[in-house]
Amino acid sequence: MPAAAEPPPEGQCPSIAPAGRGGTTVDAIAIPLREGMLLDFKDMYSLLHLLPPEIWRNRHVFFHEGMKLNVGPCHRRYAVPSWFTDATQHYAGTAKLDDEGNLESYVAGLPFPPDAIHDEDPSAGLRWAWNHAYRWQGAGPSGNFRITDMPSRLGSIETYIGKFFQAQVAHRADLGATGYKAPEGDGFTWVSGGQFLEPFDARDLSWRQLRPVRTETRYEEPDDTFVYVPTMRKMRRGATTWVDGLYVPRYRVGGTHAGGGVPFGSTQYGPAGTIQPTAGVSAASSEHIRRGFVGMALRPNAYRWRVIKQREVLAPINGENPGFPVNPERNFGESGLSLGSDRWDVRWAVVLEGHARDARNEAQILTLYVDYQTQQPLFYISRKRNRRIVDIGILVHRYSGDLPEYPEWPTGGRARVFDPVAAIFYAVIEGGTGWRRESYDVTSLPLKESMMKSLTSTTDLLKLH
Repeated sequence: MPAAAEPPPEGQCPSIAPAGRGGTTVDAIAIPLREGMLLDFKDMYSLLHLLPPEIWRNRHVFFHEGMKLNVGPCHRRYAVPSWFTDATQHYAGTAKLDDEGNLESYVAGLPFPPDAIHDEDPSAGLRWAWNHAYRWQGAGPSGNFRITDMPSRLGSIETYIGKFFQAQVAHRADLGATGYKAPEGDGFTWVSGGQFLEPFDARDLSWRQLRPVRTETRYEEPDDTFVYVPTMRKMRRGATTWVDGLYVPRYRVGGTHAGGGVPFGSTQYGPAGTIQPTAGVSAASSEHIRRGFVGMALRPNAYRWRVIKQREVLAPINGENPGFPVNPERNFGESGLSLGSDRWDVRWAVVLEGHARDARNEAQILTLYVDYQTQQPLFYISRKRNRRIVDIGILVHRYSGDLPEYPEWPTGGRARVFDPVAAIFYAVIEGGTGWRRESYDVTSLPLKESMMKSLTSTTDLLKLH
């Protein structure tokens, strides 16, 4: 049974047809892309074959006039720490899948070496999805964030600032001496959370989410989720009992003043108008809102997966143009959702389609573009059951191995991790709203033991205020 073809050789770049007037390509000799080439908006018509069709059809949102897209390296083989590759090789063949898509006997590293995933295998899509879920992420990202909510036809742009973390506590390839897990998070795969600092209406709204290891064999299992609601002056369990990825409380109804507030008539994709302060709305702060950190985590066994294709794409897997908090004034174009002025690498992507097993899942059909070599998410498209597109996302990362100032791993050496520095989501179903997250100071190094004890304790939410 032949395995899937490997990516093109490192440094082998595709060619593009030169663009003519009106944005069409002209019948001329193709131009080979090369690292360092700068492309502007009119050149986008030459990149049709290097972008997902959903991105191409909405190019007016994701790219803008005056942009300068810097072509990065073609099919670069990004290095990862030796302990991760060693764990992948050592435990190759150990991880198993059952008939329901659950993962069994997984220890550390990638569950399934990519060169051993065969095209004809019916479980190929599921294997790629589990690899994506357990890609090398260091000890998990932590840092500051800014979420910018784009308006619908009513309302105005709203900005929310805070801090977040996602600490990996199980299957840590660097923790072989302790059974590949951090002692502070026994029984959990990862712990995430955060706190809003601005604006006043969301200040001090804080949360914790703990994903049990048992979700690997039972996707129906809920996470342990807790929220500190400032208007209630107490911690409560999250009102949303099941979340696919990272949980975020409904921050538009948070606040330190009595009752909180929510934009009247707002949807999950766009604020709109007047404020209605009520105590009942404050309780709604513990409901999940699908914004900010979509695409960073996944329950693979909550979907039925298939591989659609493998293809060459242009994607910002190693962006170089910083945003908040390093550069709060970065220009994201007229739409506020453009990543045109950044570095985009030529990558080889595995295109996966997942159909949700559970009606609670907000993404009933999910298309993921996963980088073949690093397993990082590149593009994210969610659909309703009737295949109507809900939203389209671009995930931006930054490779720490290229940053001389990036701190070393505590035991020495480079982290060589892809930090999730930004995400852009365009809400097609809401008629053109969306959101943007920027986290350009994030790092993915192990946290101090005292910090880990605090972050993995839900009762510590009360001590933050």
